[in-house]
Amino acid sequence: MARAAARHILVPDEETCLKLKADIEGGTDFAAVAKEHSTCPSGQKGGDLGEFGPGQMVKEFDTVVFNDAVNVVHGPVKTQFGYHLLEVTSRTE
Repeated sequence: MARAAARHILVPDEETCLKLKADIEGGTDFAAVAKEHSTCPSGQKGGDLGEFGPGQMVKEFDTVVFNDAVNVVHGPVKTQFGYHLLEVTSRTE
């Protein structure tokens, strides 16, 4: 079964999400941004969500985590919780 590890940053609006993505793409450390801005408790761990399988996260997460490129910041991804930046840090098929 496929497994993946990922980290994310959760914010309440798309505008903030886009600004933070630009900051990260400009060289700001993902984990530092997560600690400062993420509203998810995982933010204190640099956004680390650990390892999980398909169906353990919301559908929008699964779509990105199990289909999109590894080690690339994806988003904004809208879920019922808000807007996320997602980075898949590893994936096995």
